[in-house]
Amino acid sequence: MSRQSAIRTKRSNRNSPVYRASLAIGLLLALGTSALAASDKPGGDVVARGKYLVDMGDCAACHTAKGGQTFAGGLSMPTPFGPIVTPNITPDKATGIGDWTDDQFYRVFHEGIGKNGEHVYPVMPYPWFTKVTRDDVMAIKAYLFSLPPVHNVPPPNHLAFPFNIRAGLAVWDTMFLRPGEFKPDPSKSAEVDRGAYIVEGLGHCGECHNGRNLLGDTSMAESLRGGPIQDWYAPNITSDVHDGIGKYSDQQLFSFLKTGVASGMGVVAGPMAETVHDSLSKLTDSDIRAIVAYLKSTPPKASYTDEERTAYSGPQPAGRQTYLSNCASCHQLDGKGVKDSVPSLVGNGAVLAKGSEDMIRVVLGGIEAQGTYAPMPAVAAGLSDQQVADVVNYVRQAWGNQAPPNAGADTVGDLRPKTFTVMNLGPNGSCHTGMPPDIASAIGNAKSGIIDELKAMTLETVLQTAQTVVAKVKEAAPHAKPADIVNGLTLAYCPIVRDDPHVPAAQKVTQLDNFSERVYSELQSGGKE
Repeated sequence: MSRQSAIRTKRSNRNSPVYRASLAIGLLLALGTSALAASDKPGGDVVARGKYLVDMGDCAACHTAKGGQTFAGGLSMPTPFGPIVTPNITPDKATGIGDWTDDQFYRVFHEGIGKNGEHVYPVMPYPWFTKVTRDDVMAIKAYLFSLPPVHNVPPPNHLAFPFNIRAGLAVWDTMFLRPGEFKPDPSKSAEVDRGAYIVEGLGHCGECHNGRNLLGDTSMAESLRGGPIQDWYAPNITSDVHDGIGKYSDQQLFSFLKTGVASGMGVVAGPMAETVHDSLSKLTDSDIRAIVAYLKSTPPKASYTDEERTAYSGPQPAGRQTYLSNCASCHQLDGKGVKDSVPSLVGNGAVLAKGSEDMIRVVLGGIEAQGTYAPMPAVAAGLSDQQVADVVNYVRQAWGNQAPPNAGADTVGDLRPKTFTVMNLGPNGSCHTGMPPDIASAIGNAKSGIIDELKAMTLETVLQTAQTVVAKVKEAAPHAKPADIVNGLTLAYCPIVRDDPHVPAAQKVTQLDNFSERVYSELQSGGKE
């Protein structure tokens, strides 16, 4: 496993379309519709608070189709029961929620009952949203109704029988829904109560971190103890000092949730990275600290039993040589990495999680540069599925980690084509897109010659090219973050190396990663090498 291992705490998640697609049955019903008259639009203070709460719930993640207008719905998410299409929640009368009353809007949050009395599918996390106060629900409605209406009719759902019969959801609600607004605990501090309100309400962290039963319910599962969620594993975020977040300081957790990076923890990866970027990073410092205070106050719960904890024995365990050949140069022989550059694997949350999915996906796809941390190459491009499983199991049991060695070659083979990051090529040789505007402008400017430099680069000129293009980007975008420069140049180089007929297919990812690491090193050295 080279360079960066990731710890994912929440998703978390929850907000990611990937996760929602896997949760129980389906998504929120297609809502009703329309905009308020101009004279009826609510005041700015309520609207601003509503926007903040919408960010807290990360509503846009599910209600925005790829390439579509925000909140206009239409995102199709595959589930075991058929595809679910998210509804339009803009204030359009014909296709959105513009003619919903306050009571109807409150009821869908608190009871999972739609405008016309129909049950909504519990992939809308109303079992969690039921805790949100009426004032906050109304602020959310005020914000949504302040937006421009978008006329968009999402395609219909195509759920298999009997999951297409909404009446059956009444039984599910009877079994699992516990309606009622959040009640502060007088024995707890105001900060802990605030954190509980966020985590158990709009944050709906347990939607992924609680695990789930066979009927898709998370509210009655082991609270925050972790659980699998469609090709990822939401780790333990209780106060347990071995498997959970109890070993980290409040400041480490604050930094990790606010920025996705924390010294001694590493960097966020996978859908949790979306949660940090789209939701948590937009919360106030006081709310993030309240979340930390609440998580630290939870009862510690181990991810697995003492009997499940194992450690390698013998002089040469499987996976050790793969680690020495591919990972030790960055993560070090003792697994402790390099402070603020390469995360430690000792006690790492992703390493200790009961499920090995996150570790497998990090080895398969690598991780882009974040903060001061280096990009991790997609080392599995040169490894077999069995080698990936072996090295994951080795790390999970080495240096006192003692996590179950449950990674298998079959799981690696299943996850390999699904793992698409900035650091590797996706399906059919696709490259990721999207970079900060200032970086995109600097790289795309024909006068800069950056693209031409990348096209002309060879294995022998990688160092010189990295020096040249980094200097040009820094000149054009002097305030750009180093990680954004690394990732931007990696994105720009991806289609070039992908389409280069002189680079063997097996080496394309390796060459892309080598360039990314070279750019990072150039930025770290300040051109003084």
